[in-house]
Amino acid sequence: MTNHLIVRGAPQEYICHEGAWATLPTHLTRRKIKKLLILHGNDSWEAAKPYFPDLKNFEITFEYYGGICTDTRVQELLTLFQEIDAEAILAVGGGKISDLAKQTAHQLRCPVLILPTLASTCAAYTPLSVMYFEDGSMDRFDIFPQANALVLIEPAVILSSPRKLLIAGIADTLAKWYEGDAIIRQLDSLPVEVQVAYFAAKNCRDNLLTFSNDALKAMETKQINEAFLTVIETNILLAGMVGGFGDEYGRTAGAHSIHDAITMIPESHHQLHGYKVAYGIFVQLVIEGNLTEIEQLLPFYHELGLPTCLADMNMSFSEEDFQRVAKRATIPEESIHLLAQEISPDVVVQAMKQLEELMKDTTH
Repeated sequence: MTNHLIVRGAPQEYICHEGAWATLPTHLTRRKIKKLLILHGNDSWEAAKPYFPDLKNFEITFEYYGGICTDTRVQELLTLFQEIDAEAILAVGGGKISDLAKQTAHQLRCPVLILPTLASTCAAYTPLSVMYFEDGSMDRFDIFPQANALVLIEPAVILSSPRKLLIAGIADTLAKWYEGDAIIRQLDSLPVEVQVAYFAAKNCRDNLLTFSNDALKAMETKQINEAFLTVIETNILLAGMVGGFGDEYGRTAGAHSIHDAITMIPESHHQLHGYKVAYGIFVQLVIEGNLTEIEQLLPFYHELGLPTCLADMNMSFSEEDFQRVAKRATIPEESIHLLAQEISPDVVVQAMKQLEELMKDTTH
C-alpha cells in the first residue's frame, strides 16, 4: 500500500430526485453541449424511454452499446464519435454501459454524462472502468483523472428495474465495508481522506442491513419510500465515496479478487456481478477466520437470496477449477494481497472448500 492518496470524491454534479432526468436539457445547455452520442442498452432503454426528456433542440445519435465493455468496442465508438462530430457522451443504462462510456470519453477527452437505470453498482459515480476480454472474463480496471461530468438519478426508473439487480447492488455495496475495513484496520493512523472512506464504508453496511428489506418492498408495491431512496443512494453515492476518498485503502480486497477469478469459469457468466461478490465476501471472511460474521450475515443473505456457496450459484468446481480460480485470485496485482493474512493459491482453495463444508450444515 502507498502513503500517497488521490481523492476522486464525486462527479462534477450529482442529482437524485424524482424528475431529475427532466433537467437534462438545462444541464446540456449550461455546458454548451449541442451534439451528443447516446449509448444505451435494450431492456434498459425500454425502461428509460417514458422518463427520457425531449432533446429536439440537440443533435443526437443513439447507439446500442453492444452488450460488452471491451477495448475493441471502445475503438468502434471512438470512430463513431469522430464521424458524427459529437461533443459529449451520454450513457443511459447499467454498469457496463457507464464503464464503456467513461473509457471512451477518457480517450476522447470529452465530458461523460450518466443516467443510470439500475442501482446495481457505483459505476455511475466513479471515474473508473472495468474492462473485459472478448470471452467475458475480466481484464482490468482503469482509473481516470477526470470526474464524470453529470449523474442524474431518476428514482422511478430504478423502481421499475429488476429486483435481482438491486439485490446485486446491495451485495456489491456490502463488500465496501468488509473489504475497506480489512484494509483500513491495519493502519496505525488514519488520514482524513481515509476517515471519510471508513465512514462511508460503515454506513454502506449499516444502511443496507437496516433498509434493504423495506427498499425491496417498495419495488413490489411500486411506491417510492425513504428506504428505497436510501438504498439506491447507498449503492451509488456512498459506495463510490469509499474508493473515491480511500483510494486503494477503500476500493477492493478479497471479495472482488474472488469475483475477478470466478469470471474465468464460463458457468459463472450468468451470475450477476454482485452475486459473485457476495460469495467472495464469505470466502474473504473464511480467510480472515471471521466465521462469526458469516453466521451473523446468513439471515440477511437468505432473505435476499444471495449465494453463500457455489451450489447457490448453480456451480460445482472440480479440483482443477479450484486451482485455476485460486491462482487467478492471487496474481500479484490482485487486491486480495491487501488483506492482513499471508495469501497464496492454497489459502484460497482451502477457504473455498471450507466455506462449502460450512454451508452444508446451514439451512437455506
